Amino acid sequence: MKPVPPATSLRRAPVQRRSAERLTRILDACADLLDEVGYDALSTRAVAQRASVPIGSVYRFFGNKRQMADALAQRNLERYTVRVTERLRQTGENEGWRTAMDVVLDEYLEMKRTAPGFSLVDFGNQIPVGARAEPNRRVADRLTELLSGYLDREPDENLRRVFLIAVETADTLVHLAFRVAPEGDERIIDEAREMLRAYLARVLD
Repeated sequence: MKPVPPATSLRRAPVQRRSAERLTRILDACADLLDEVGYDALSTRAVAQRASVPIGSVYRFFGNKRQMADALAQRNLERYTVRVTERLRQTGENEGWRTAMDVVLDEYLEMKRTAPGFSLVDFGNQIPVGARAEPNRRVADRLTELLSGYLDREPDENLRRVFLIAVETADTLVHLAFRVAPEGDERIIDEAREMLRAYLARVLD
């Protein structure tokens, strides 16, 4: 099971700070509009207007709205990684996999509740996003690299498979929780947490 290579949908990567700031405004506008109008009604022109940039600036980075959604999903994954890393740093070392699992799940839930556009795009598995393949594999690979040192485990194929199963399970149950209740049904989330603990205890203890 090879790691999925990083995804990118940018036609051109920003080089200067001004260009990077413009890309940030475009993705912020895309996220806000996803919450307001949904993916089907999203348009590159509306994103350009919301971001206060010429339409040509949007097309400089993206050929269509799918590529924008793909880039937003990738940015979400990067921000999620930073959040998890910071939380783990605050908890200290040697807290064990149960603490790590709670951090991983809690930060995902927090982004689900607060990050603009996340309810539709998250890490790329909610809507069609072009050539982006198996977003949950990307998340599992990222968590394997991030947590292997924390857990004092080799980031081998077995650990990648364990995290893939855990990510797929959490993804399915969290989406169910948010279909049942706008902020996520806590009973379903608690059940998901217990299922993950039972599975990970069998393979990580």
